[in-house]
Amino acid sequence: MYQISPSILSADFMNLERDIHNIEENGSDMIHVDVMDGLFVPNITVGFPVIQALRKITDLPLDVHLMIDRPGRYVAKFVASGADYVTIHAEADTLENNLEALQTIRALGAKAGVSLKPGTPAEAVLPYLPYCDIILLMTVEPGFGGQKFMAEVMPKLKQIRAWLDEAGSDCLLSVDGGVDRSTAPLCKKNGATVLVAGTAYFKDPKRADFVKFIQE
Repeated sequence: MYQISPSILSADFMNLERDIHNIEENGSDMIHVDVMDGLFVPNITVGFPVIQALRKITDLPLDVHLMIDRPGRYVAKFVASGADYVTIHAEADTLENNLEALQTIRALGAKAGVSLKPGTPAEAVLPYLPYCDIILLMTVEPGFGGQKFMAEVMPKLKQIRAWLDEAGSDCLLSVDGGVDRSTAPLCKKNGATVLVAGTAYFKDPKRADFVKFIQE
């Protein structure tokens, strides 16, 4: 069974609690929270107070995706704020600092992950595999929701799936960006186990059906 992680980047922030409960009621597996700092990506979104508020109103796992520069500075506070998964970008700092950040996340009891931008080669993930509970591949350029799905990322997804299978790893393999009813089957075919959906989920008039479609 596949998992869906609706992204609150496309939620109605005037009615965020309502939308969170809607995600729960529709049978989603987790909640994806995009954190952007205006440096690593050209956008600014949410921070610790929002994570803390979400933690108070839902028991679903909070899948926190850090699109921030030098994420190791803040991973401990995101875990303390209530994140269940904390995913950092391979491109956001040195290998040494990123590995230290992943180990910190795990030591604090959360799940650690690494994400790759569309143009970053699959091989970039290899040093991180022993330290990851989730790998996230961007199928759009990070920074904004509603972008067109980049099918050219699929060979990279397939390659990482092969490496995980060869290692007998139960690491989750997630895709984020342009996931909808037309692109989700392609992601699953190439090895994704978690699909992040923002615009497609919140614009679907039958959200519960959309969730089931992704999970099947």
